[in-house]
Amino acid sequence: MKSGLIFLLLVAGPIASAQRTSTFDFLRLDMNARAAALNGSFVSMTNDPNLLYYNPAGLATLERPSASASFLKHLLDVNAGSLTYGQEFPELGTFAAGVTFVDYGSFRQTDESINVLGTFSARELAFAAGWGTRFEENLYVGASVEFISSSIASYSANAVAIGAGVLYQIPSEMITIGASLLHAGAQMGTYAGTRESLPLELTVGITKKPEHLPAYINLNFHKLTDQADTFLDRFGSFSIGVEFLMSESTRLRAGYDNEKKQELKLGTGSGLAGFSFGGGILIKEYLVDYSYNSYGKIGGLHRVSIGMILEP
Repeated sequence: MKSGLIFLLLVAGPIASAQRTSTFDFLRLDMNARAAALNGSFVSMTNDPNLLYYNPAGLATLERPSASASFLKHLLDVNAGSLTYGQEFPELGTFAAGVTFVDYGSFRQTDESINVLGTFSARELAFAAGWGTRFEENLYVGASVEFISSSIASYSANAVAIGAGVLYQIPSEMITIGASLLHAGAQMGTYAGTRESLPLELTVGITKKPEHLPAYINLNFHKLTDQADTFLDRFGSFSIGVEFLMSESTRLRAGYDNEKKQELKLGTGSGLAGFSFGGGILIKEYLVDYSYNSYGKIGGLHRVSIGMILEP
């Protein structure tokens, strides 16, 4: 475990202090329904190609070639989604590639006198590739690279980022510990000539499978590089997720995001803001997942993912 942590810190150390304002915040959005139902507490999960976006080291636990397609209906008719594929290559490790997008739709373009000149659109897109391998017994490491673009009308901005992760399993305790540093990079092109930091994300988490309970219980701490008023405040961005194994082919999930709960509080209460629910079912080689994430009185987000497990 020590050698794996050194691997991560060698990447995180030189850049963690550079965190300022960020752009391309859509990179923090959960696209996949399984991860969203767990409210993003996914850094220490295994056997899922979507770990490309959470912890590339976890790709090394992929048991068979797998593909996943996800769709998200966001608030105000914003559409988003992802497409991901992962496969192991003997002696080389497990590789994955994917694309995520956000389409904000069309808008009216006007001049200073509110005369309609036409319409314009806004979109964001990210291409990612990752690799994971077994570093030593029960220890996995991985890395990723992202090419990111954003466009509004005829204007655009783009960036390149890298990521790294570690995953350590304790089989005797049915515990998995994960950590990842993602979106470490810089803009190559800007909207207004001012370069901003990307949403650097350092996440640490643990997954426990209780001996007499058919479930995976996750606890993740997010945004650990973000500035905070006190040391304890730095750990305020945490999420909890539980995946219940109802049968060999059925899963139920629930999650809680403390940061969303606090940020979406209106007046004296926030309702179900910060809570998530969902489930999944395996039908032959197909996986169908659904999630609902509550934003309280503002509304909620629905996600649907379809996965496919392929023959090796």
